[in-house]
Amino acid sequence: MQNLTNSLVLAYYQNSIILSNNNKNMNNSLQNIIKYPALSVQAIFAIFLISIFTTIPANAHRGAKGEGDACRIYVGTEVVHFAAYTPTFTKGESYCKAIPNIGLTHIVIDYEGKKLRDSTVEFEITKEPEGTRVFYQKPEKIKKGSMDAKVDFTNFGEGEYLTHVTIVDQGEKLDSHLSFTVGIEIEEDNIPYKLIIPVVLVIISLIAMNVVVNRKEKAKQGNDETHQ
Repeated sequence: MQNLTNSLVLAYYQNSIILSNNNKNMNNSLQNIIKYPALSVQAIFAIFLISIFTTIPANAHRGAKGEGDACRIYVGTEVVHFAAYTPTFTKGESYCKAIPNIGLTHIVIDYEGKKLRDSTVEFEITKEPEGTRVFYQKPEKIKKGSMDAKVDFTNFGEGEYLTHVTIVDQGEKLDSHLSFTVGIEIEEDNIPYKLIIPVVLVIISLIAMNVVVNRKEKAKQGNDETHQ
């Protein structure tokens, strides 16, 4: 996606340079923006879209580091925070929805509030879709508000996993979960091509607008030369 976007941006700027060279002076560019305000609006919108879409692959490639709400698990009215660390590969970097490396992983689940500290909570990690148990912490009250676990995903391989956080109260269970992947990096090519469409349309409209402006300027110059 980024290669296509870069090509379109380059084409747009090359077209702009060619059109600018046909003008008598550089002030015509400013005059065009003043005469055709839609041109400047489209340019700003194009830059905005390109900046958004070109940053998506970079964040996904790092294994979704630093995600906000996606790392939180709502357990009833309470919230716990999920974080995974792979010190062998990435030292102190934390991951959430996507852990890029397969190996020994430190899982940390922190209570954001204090109410859960008085509740009996059960933790489990399973590999999906089989539901194979990877890690299990029996139901207990965790007064410190934090659960630490070490899981070696080498024994289970890449794939999709599910973290279960379950409140156990008088035989009843309230289960919440968070899905994540291990060893599967999101490549740029996996991003839906429909995301490219707005960028392509905006850049095409910019090129078309420049062509129209240039033709009008040439027609005006021709009329002025004729009258002279």
